[in-house]
Amino acid sequence: MDSVGNIIVYFVVAIAIVVFSIKAVTTRKILRSATYLLFVLLSTAVIYFQLGYQFLGAVQIAVYAGGIMVLFVFAILLTHKPNDATGIIDSHRRAIGGTVAVAGGVLLLLALFFMPLLHGMSLTECIASGQQITMKEIGDAFTGSDRFQYLLPFEAISVLLLACIIGGVTIARKE
Repeated sequence: MDSVGNIIVYFVVAIAIVVFSIKAVTTRKILRSATYLLFVLLSTAVIYFQLGYQFLGAVQIAVYAGGIMVLFVFAILLTHKPNDATGIIDSHRRAIGGTVAVAGGVLLLLALFFMPLLHGMSLTECIASGQQITMKEIGDAFTGSDRFQYLLPFEAISVLLLACIIGGVTIARKE
């Protein structure tokens, strides 16, 4: 059983992640948005440390909170003035964005509960059958290349991030 202190720390960090995530996408100043994103990444590292994954937490801090945030801040400072505020989004675009966000959330929940996760079984089937899912099985599902494993999408996301970094550098050099 987890101690009460660990449970309290988990909920405090989870609330911090939610609050800073919302602040990161709703603030009008881009440098503040990057700072809020940094707090989200550091809070995620705290969750990893709390789960006992010290290496993953250290990588989260070193790679994402350190390296990627430095790239973001440099890209922001090279392409925008630090104190520029973005314009207010009109209600038409805000409604479209909200609709797309809700639809994306529903699709993600459907995928989480009904797509095959382990051994061709969905998460709801695993829970209903009482089958225990270990961290090793989840890790194998994310990094394996067999059927119902997700190495290819994981690598596609890394290529997408690389393309974003190259695009940011290209935009920064044009100014």
